[in-house]
Amino acid sequence: MSACGGGGGRDPAPIDQVPQPPAAEPFGLTQRQPLAPFDLPTGSGTLSSYDLVNRFPGLGFSNAIYLSGVPGEDRLVALEQTGRVLAFDNDPGASSARVVLDIGGEILASGEQGLLGLAFDPDFVSNRYVYLHYSAPGPPRSVIARFTWNAGTDRVDPASRRILLELEQPFSNHNGGMLAFGPDGYLYIAFGDGGSGGDPGNRAQDLGSWFGSILRVDVHPQNPSDRYDVPADNPYVGDPDARDEIWAHGLRNPFRFSFDRATGTLWLGDVGQASEEEINLITRAGNYGWRVYEGNRTFDTSANSLPRAAFSFPVHTYDNTGGAAVIGGYVYRGTATPSLRGRYLYADFVTGQVWALAVDGTRVTANDQIAQASGPTSFGEDNAGELFLVSRNGGIFGFEETGGGSGTVPDQLSDTGLFADLTNLTPAAGLMEYDLNQPFWSDGADKRRWIGVPDGQRIGFTATGPWQFPVGAVIVKHFELALVEGEPSSRRRLETRVLVNTPSDGWRGFSYRWNREETEAELLTGGASELITVETPSGPREQRYDYPSQTDCLQCHTEAAGFVLGVKTRQLNRSRFFAGTNVTDNQLRAWNHIGLFDRNIGDTDAYGRFAAVDDGAETITVRARSYLDVNCAQCHRPGGPTPSDLDLRFDTANDLMNAIDTPPQQGDLGVAGASLIAPGNRSRSILWLRMQRVDGTRMPPLSSHLVDEAGAALISDWIDAL
Repeated sequence: MSACGGGGGRDPAPIDQVPQPPAAEPFGLTQRQPLAPFDLPTGSGTLSSYDLVNRFPGLGFSNAIYLSGVPGEDRLVALEQTGRVLAFDNDPGASSARVVLDIGGEILASGEQGLLGLAFDPDFVSNRYVYLHYSAPGPPRSVIARFTWNAGTDRVDPASRRILLELEQPFSNHNGGMLAFGPDGYLYIAFGDGGSGGDPGNRAQDLGSWFGSILRVDVHPQNPSDRYDVPADNPYVGDPDARDEIWAHGLRNPFRFSFDRATGTLWLGDVGQASEEEINLITRAGNYGWRVYEGNRTFDTSANSLPRAAFSFPVHTYDNTGGAAVIGGYVYRGTATPSLRGRYLYADFVTGQVWALAVDGTRVTANDQIAQASGPTSFGEDNAGELFLVSRNGGIFGFEETGGGSGTVPDQLSDTGLFADLTNLTPAAGLMEYDLNQPFWSDGADKRRWIGVPDGQRIGFTATGPWQFPVGAVIVKHFELALVEGEPSSRRRLETRVLVNTPSDGWRGFSYRWNREETEAELLTGGASELITVETPSGPREQRYDYPSQTDCLQCHTEAAGFVLGVKTRQLNRSRFFAGTNVTDNQLRAWNHIGLFDRNIGDTDAYGRFAAVDDGAETITVRARSYLDVNCAQCHRPGGPTPSDLDLRFDTANDLMNAIDTPPQQGDLGVAGASLIAPGNRSRSILWLRMQRVDGTRMPPLSSHLVDEAGAALISDWIDAL
C-alpha cells in the first residue's frame, strides 16, 4: 500500500502495441535530436589487453595465496599457503620481506588446505588485531583465529592466538578460505560445502550447519570474555533450525570474496562443479542454489522442495571452456589504470585467463579478457585501492594498459562538449533540460539540469522505481548561489556536476568548479570547500559550500537507489516551458512523444507526483513523504549504506518505516524518551532534531551546512499531526 496516497501507477503497454493517440494539445518536443559527441568516457567499453608486470621483482614467494595492505603503513603482507605471513614495503624496489608469522608446523597445507585468508581489524592501528583462516589437523578442521601483531617486535605473536570458531571438515577440499571485514565493521567468513564432489550431504542447503555459507559475526563482543557476538540483524537469528551466524548460503566453494570499497557491494567467486563457474552479488539471506543449481543450470533437485524463485542466481557465469576454478577478485577503485575503474576483475586458476566485468545494477554490460596469468590464486588491494594479482608461481603482478579506452575526463568543462555556448549555458544538441517537483536541498543553491541519452537507446521506464539508463547516458546539474538573498541577478556560478553511465565504471560522477570570472570551470580531482558571504536582510552571512570529490558522488548516488536520483517518474511528472517549441507541456508526455522510453507510457495522469514543500494543493503527508524520499531515502532504504534499518521511501507504510516510536540507534542527542519519530511530538523526534543541526549529528551529513528552514517546518508539522 502507499504510505501517503501519493499515487502508484499502472504498467504501461509496450510501445509497439499501443499507438500514440492524436494530441489535443501540442507537444513540448516534436522530435528526438541526435546527441552531440562528448569528450567523456561513454564509449562501447571494449578493453584491449593489459600487461601483467611483476611489481616486486626483487622478492620471491612460495605458494603465494593472498595479499593485503597493512592499515596505517605503506607495507603489504603476502600469505603463503604453507603457513607464512610476510610483510614488505609497497615499493617496486623492495629487496626483502620480513616473516612476521610462521605457523607452518601446525597446519594442514596440501591441496585446498593451508593458510588461506587474512583480515586486519578495522581498528588495527590501535589494537593490532589480525585474523587468519587456516586448516588444522586432529581432527581436520577450519580455524578462524585472532592474533596480535606486536608493534615493538614487528611480529605476530603466536602466543596471542585466540580461536574464535572452528568447523570440522569431512573432506580435504572446499574449505572456502576468505574472510574480510564489511563496511558495517562485522567479520564475514566463507566456508565451502564440506568437500568431495556434488555435495553428498547436501550441506550447502542445510541452514543448521555452517557449510556452504557466508558467516557474519561481531568480533568486538559486548562481553570481552565471549569469542564474538551475533549481529541482531543477521537473517536467521532466533530460527531454531538455522545457525545464527549465517548471512547467506547455498555456496559450493567460495574461495574469494570482496567488498567494493565505493559501494559496499559484496562480490563472490564460487567455484563450480563441472559445468559453470559463477560470480555472485551476495545479499542478506540469499540462497545461491548449490547443490540444486550449479550456476544457472539445474544440478540435483532430489532433496529440494523450494521453488526457483527462492534462489539467488549469479550475475555472471562462464562454462568450462573458459576455465575450471574461478578466482574472485575486486572492483577496481584505484587511479593508476583509469580504464579499469569500476570493473570487477576476476580470473581462472586453471586457464589463467583474467577478465574485467562491467555490471549496471545486476545487468552485465561488458566482460573483457584483459590478461593471461600463470596460476592465479588471488587478487589483493593496497591501501589506496590499487590492485594486484597473486600467482602461486611466486610473483605479485600489477596491470599496465597496452591500449584501449582511457576512461579519462577533460580538465575543463568547455572541453567536454556538453555546452554549445558556455557563457550562456546553451546545451549541446540532444542534451535536454528538465525540472523536478521536489528538488534536493542544497543549502539554498539554485540548480539547472540536463540529460542526454545516446542515439537509438531508450530509458527503461518504471512508475515508481528507479529508471534504467543505457551506457553513455549523461546527466548534468549546474549550481549557482545568490550572493544577495532573494535577488536572482546576484547569482554566482559555483559548480557543474556530471554523471556518466560508463561502460567500465558504471555510473561515475565528477564536478567542475567555476572560476571567479565565471568564464570556465575546472575539473576537481578531490573535494574542496569555500566560505561564501551572502547578504541577507539581517546582515551578511558566512556560508560554507562544499564541492564533492569524485568518490563523494557515490555516497549519495547509491546503488540501492539506482544511482540516478532525480530523473524518475514522480519527479518529472510536471509541466515545464520548452523554449524550442514555445510550448508548455508535461515532461513525461513530451519525452514519451519522441520515443525516449522503452514503451508507450500512456496518460501521465496515471502516475503519481512528488509535491514541493510549499505545494498548497497537496496534503501535508504527501509533501512530507516526498521531502523525505528525495532528501533521505537514497540511503535510508533496504540495501542502503547506513547501519540502520530506517526506510524513508515514499511508498513505505508508516508502520514499516522502522521510525515511528522506534528508539534511535545512533544516539539520542540527550533527549529523554527520544524516538526517531515520536508521533505528535517533534521535540522528542530525532529525525526532526537532526535536521535542525549543523554539527556532526546533522542530517543529511554530507555537504550541508545550512538548515532547510522550510523543509524542517514541514516535517515538524507532519510529525505533530501524526
